Amino acid sequence: MHDFLRISCAVFDRLLAEARANPEIECCGLLAGRDAVISAVLPAKNALQSAISYEIAPEELFALFRRMRAKGLEHLGIYHSHPKGDNAPSPLDLERAFYPHAAYVIVSPNAGASRLIRAFRIIEGRARELSLEIV
Repeated sequence: MHDFLRISCAVFDRLLAEARANPEIECCGLLAGRDAVISAVLPAKNALQSAISYEIAPEELFALFRRMRAKGLEHLGIYHSHPKGDNAPSPLDLERAFYPHAAYVIVSPNAGASRLIRAFRIIEGRARELSLEIV
């Protein structure tokens, strides 16, 4: 596993747009691509409609995985926003990180944030920050 995450410029812009579309609620979804480059954003509905946590309903999650497979894409990450506060993993994010091989991308909708998008590998409740490479 790499210490960096490669995403396209279009994905970077799309993630910011998703986070800013409804800045009171955490946005969420899956990230996909090929050859270790994230090139697709698959938005999901936050079933919790919460400003401090997110959840993708199981039937929507399965539909997103089916769509990825149909397009020949690999699941490379999961994203969500932190409308309030730092875009570092919260205790709840660490507890609910069920995909150890996926990158967890946390977006800040706040234009004044020091880093608008951060990425982490979370394994067994421990987070390691990844460098972002825009390709």
